[in-house]
Amino acid sequence: MTKPTVPGPDPHTKVPKFKLPPLACDAHTHIFGPGDKYPYVGSYIPPDAPLEDFQALHRKLGIGRAVIVNASVHGTDNRVALDAIAVSGGRYRAVANIDGTITEQGLRELHEGGFRGCRFNFVRHLGGTPDMKVFHRIIDMIAPMNWHVDLHFDAVDLPDYADLLAKLPVRYTIDHMGRVKAADGLEQQPFRTLIDLMKRDEKCWVKVSGCERVTSMGPPFTDAVPFAKTICETAPDRVIWGTDWPHPNVKAMPNDGDLVDLIPLFAPDAEIQQKILVDNPARLFEFDT
Repeated sequence: MTKPTVPGPDPHTKVPKFKLPPLACDAHTHIFGPGDKYPYVGSYIPPDAPLEDFQALHRKLGIGRAVIVNASVHGTDNRVALDAIAVSGGRYRAVANIDGTITEQGLRELHEGGFRGCRFNFVRHLGGTPDMKVFHRIIDMIAPMNWHVDLHFDAVDLPDYADLLAKLPVRYTIDHMGRVKAADGLEQQPFRTLIDLMKRDEKCWVKVSGCERVTSMGPPFTDAVPFAKTICETAPDRVIWGTDWPHPNVKAMPNDGDLVDLIPLFAPDAEIQQKILVDNPARLFEFDT
């Protein structure tokens, strides 16, 4: 087996002090491998983070639902998420990693398997801007299916894409609060662009995930809280939360129990907690009621 090039998650998950509501959803998370069954083909090689570890994590955190974002490490092979959904009893959904070879039949099969969106990486360390002709063709293909598109940007690039995003015919989610840098403050242009999109475009959803990516101080990542709080206050009906387990390519590996305990700091109101953890993901990913 090829040696991993990035570290694995903290194996000693803390039981969070904050009790999540019933059916709380981890709306941005991954399953990696095992590599001998689901080969790694991406720009980095992670340690295996298989379904069994994923399930154990969620049991400890008190999470009832999850959305598996099929990561670049598995290329366009979406089997790891399909297989997990098949044994989840309706508790999992997924976001696909697809390319220009996808067919309408292939999309229908993914939809029947529990997928409700597809992801495009724009970040430099994962290959940069995708082929925009392919991007727009796939957007046209997913629109009749009521799918959304999940977008992963470097913060510095977000202002350049704002007009394009506002013109999309589908809902879109922006990963990890736009990967803004906490040290640059709430008035930095990328964050102002993000908040402006949330205010003027009802298709714009944001994931308050990745506090460990936004932070400039490291653990316990509290310098990311003002950004998450502002997002939740701006459009509480279009915000979702996720762990981003197993946290590939981070500088400071978080403990997922600590990440759960950040939630009441940026969403202290029980009504907003219910929205971002239960109601909003149920609506976006079409979980059965």
